[in-house]
Amino acid sequence: MKKVVIIIPTYNEKENIQKLVPLIENEIFPELKKYDMYILIADDNSPDGTAEEIKNMMKKWKNIGLTTGPKKGLGAAYIRAMNYAVDEMGADIMFEMDADFFHDPQKIPEFLKKIDEGYDFVVGSRYIKGGGIPDNWGTHRKILSLIGNLMVKGILMRFWIHDWTGGYRAIKKEVFLKEKSKLSKYAGYTFQVAFLHKAVADGFRITEVPFHAKDRFLGRSKIAPAEYILNLLKYVTVARARELVHSPFLKYAITGFVGYIINAITLEVLFRRGFHPAAAGAIGAELSIIWNFTINNFWAFGSYKITHPLRVLLKFPQFNLVSAGSLVIITTVLFIGTHLFGEETRQLFLILAIGLFVIPYSYTMYNIFIWKRWHVSSLSKLQKWVG
Repeated sequence: MKKVVIIIPTYNEKENIQKLVPLIENEIFPELKKYDMYILIADDNSPDGTAEEIKNMMKKWKNIGLTTGPKKGLGAAYIRAMNYAVDEMGADIMFEMDADFFHDPQKIPEFLKKIDEGYDFVVGSRYIKGGGIPDNWGTHRKILSLIGNLMVKGILMRFWIHDWTGGYRAIKKEVFLKEKSKLSKYAGYTFQVAFLHKAVADGFRITEVPFHAKDRFLGRSKIAPAEYILNLLKYVTVARARELVHSPFLKYAITGFVGYIINAITLEVLFRRGFHPAAAGAIGAELSIIWNFTINNFWAFGSYKITHPLRVLLKFPQFNLVSAGSLVIITTVLFIGTHLFGEETRQLFLILAIGLFVIPYSYTMYNIFIWKRWHVSSLSKLQKWVG
């Protein structure tokens, strides 16, 4: 029987805890007979007596734990509690959940169902069908929430996860044990984004469960919006920059830029010698394909490089076949563009063809069919083409 620990961080949440814990114990846990269910309160030395209230509850329910410590931020509280849950309570699965009823406890069984289906990290999402943000939030707060998530998705280029900043999650202990050494520096609310991002980067299976958030019933939010947004922006910008530096994509981009120069020069030279822009562009594309295959094989995809001469001879026609799509794209865009707007626009339409269509197409195809870095078993694999 898997042991599940619902971790609830608290700071001055006595009145909310008095309502939330009995609800979970009396209404949710009885439905989950196939699991060994526990609650762990991670209290940051609340001056309102939250810890004392929990100690009283522990006399009634033997499946409640308590860990206390100084107030260092949400991330610090979760790391402390997750270590305790794994080391002292033997947790197999851990939940992140707020004390203020922002997270609907009735959704706990749905999270566990996803874990049983083989997922490692289940995210409670306000931004998919069936989810929602609090109805009584002001317009500015709703906009701030949406913009925050869009910013994270846009910079990290992981659009298939819809709710990056939420804190309602179910996580296998293996995920925490893998990532915890990387998370100690994120003591505040940035912890949520950093944890999820690192789990995605390490290939854990992630899915979402919709929930409709409710504004806190009692007390005040602990988030300082300006500081939170600045820290969040700093994290996602630095994290994405590091990904690109260490990713084959940057090397691929540099190689492709030189390939573009080869293509552009060939187009111009042959056009001036009487070739149609489409034909000149096709020849230039083939020359850039030869360049791209050679440099990508030994540099951009060096960890997967093809070295045996016979394999190179067999793989290059495959590369050309895959790249035929790029040839078709470039030829078509140049033909239509110069036909509609004149031959003097040939270089503009070459840039548009490569930037809008050839780069995402070719990088995806190279990773799947040539160097086989990606094994496409889910949509998420296709959506990581820039990483």
